[in-house]
Amino acid sequence: MNLDEYDYDLPQELIAQQPLARRGQSRLLVVQPNALAHLEFDQLPSQLDARDLLIVNDTRVLPARLWAEKPSGGRVELLLIEESSPNEWKAWIRATRKPEVGQRLRIGDRFSAELLSRDGRDCLLRLSADGEAVDAAIERYGRMPLPPYIRRERGGGEPEADLDRERYQTVYAARRGAVAAPTAGLHFSAELLQRLSAAAIPVATVTLHVGPGTFQPLEPAMLDKGELHRERYEVPDATVAAIEACRRRGGRIVAVGTTSVRALESASDDEGKVSSGPGVTKLFIQPGYRFRVVDRLITNFHLPRSSLMMLVCAFAGQERLLDAYRVAVGERYRFFSYGDAMLLERA
Repeated sequence: MNLDEYDYDLPQELIAQQPLARRGQSRLLVVQPNALAHLEFDQLPSQLDARDLLIVNDTRVLPARLWAEKPSGGRVELLLIEESSPNEWKAWIRATRKPEVGQRLRIGDRFSAELLSRDGRDCLLRLSADGEAVDAAIERYGRMPLPPYIRRERGGGEPEADLDRERYQTVYAARRGAVAAPTAGLHFSAELLQRLSAAAIPVATVTLHVGPGTFQPLEPAMLDKGELHRERYEVPDATVAAIEACRRRGGRIVAVGTTSVRALESASDDEGKVSSGPGVTKLFIQPGYRFRVVDRLITNFHLPRSSLMMLVCAFAGQERLLDAYRVAVGERYRFFSYGDAMLLERA
């Protein structure tokens, strides 16, 4: 596998650092087999009809980034990953000098983390809060886990932090557990969802709790094994029924985001029958993969040389996709999490 084939030139100034003033104001590049169209995201209903089915990822992003202090006074950055048992969390840890196992790290006046184990950046923490539930303390002290290409001052200012808390979250977020946003969904406003409903375009949900591995560079072991980082997902019974109804009426399954694709394709068999229930996926979609469920994909622009770039190339066709990226750069589209979107047809 040659990652150079999934590279492209991107001026740094096109990496969006802030969301636009309102959701839906972003641009939408519609990539068809022989044409491109430049729309505003609010025009999405014009690209769908009542036979289609939109499927969104309703995961809710945790304010998972915490700044703590060692007994010596040194600063420690913690990124919560997953709760392994009540109040015990798998996390990543970063500090100039790593704390020792058994040390208690102070996060707030009455909120702390005991370091139970550590292996490199991976650690296990026991969180405790005096006078409130641990979940409430995480909400109060945590910051949104923005990807590394969005630049913020450590500790940040409150107005900017409040903006990220609102806008690095979809309006339909419901099930707490992600440490990165399903960013294609950030473009949807409550008003746009109402317009889709008025047009009788149905919307169903899946849940995939996006992990921090989505931003990590591809490693040789991943390429060799054909597996990615582990993520938990769930497909409701109602969504399976909605998919079957969509197929009976000749509609298209339109996934909102690569995370929705990953959940749906992971939950399907070779004939495309989707099973409901929870699961865990390490699915690595790359060119040559045969898509069994998804017909169209709404997605943001992705990092070069990344697993997500490989997924969208597999979906839309590598040459067509890279040509569209070159057009997007030339037209000054905004890239990555707070950037613009694409609507792709399956190749």
